[in-house]
Amino acid sequence: MSELAEKVQTDLVAAIDNDDLVLPTLPEVALQIRKAAEDPEISVSDLSKMIGRDTALSARLIKVVNSPLLRAAQEVTDLHTAITRLGINYSSNLAIGLVMEQIFHARSEVVEQKMREVWRKSLEIAGVSYALCRRYTTLKPDQAALGGLVHQIGVLPILTYAEDHYELLSDPVSLNHVIDRIHPLLGDKLLRVWEFPERLVALPGLYQDFKRDSAEIDYVDVVQVASLYCHKDTEHPFARIDPLSVPAFRKLGIDPENKELCADLQESRSMFY
Repeated sequence: MSELAEKVQTDLVAAIDNDDLVLPTLPEVALQIRKAAEDPEISVSDLSKMIGRDTALSARLIKVVNSPLLRAAQEVTDLHTAITRLGINYSSNLAIGLVMEQIFHARSEVVEQKMREVWRKSLEIAGVSYALCRRYTTLKPDQAALGGLVHQIGVLPILTYAEDHYELLSDPVSLNHVIDRIHPLLGDKLLRVWEFPERLVALPGLYQDFKRDSAEIDYVDVVQVASLYCHKDTEHPFARIDPLSVPAFRKLGIDPENKELCADLQESRSMFY
């Protein structure tokens, strides 16, 4: 590790431990949707009015309902029908995850590009997580998708920090090293601050432990398999991991060489774009 990376890592860990690091806040619309979803009396009309204030988010939810994985005989063209089809809890969780794109913005072009890369990969992994969850588990696909969307959320405050520290921004090797080492810790902290479900809070800190073997299938297993699939045939270190050595593949009962499965998952990668 370079001296710069070591210093930044030490500074960031100290800031995290002392609660001195400024963490991004959950978008206001996400907070409103979460609060609405917690109301047992909320109706589809009320939720559609709330989500409908965000035109881009509304369009994304309609697109999800019409994706190959979910579409019915007749195309859905309005938000009310989309939420009716998905259900209130389902729609709320997906909306909360998708609206996080609003916080993936930066002042500098370098950081903006890096944030775009992270968000795009998160969207892919969310789509594959959704498909895997539906096909191979009894877990909730919307929770798996949400897990895929936020598993790298800890990268965000590091990139924001880098914008104010040019020496780190100008040294991509050190920056990437710091991201790899620190983002799981920050991700866990962020999701806890945002009051995410306990089953997802520890996901950023666990999804890179490919030797992990929990007693039962959980969302970490799903995101691990989705992440390995989405990094397959790339230069990423995950591409060098043997899927057969990863307990999550065994627990889901997946053959990583199954061509039909690979074709299905390839289609699901664009589900949330």
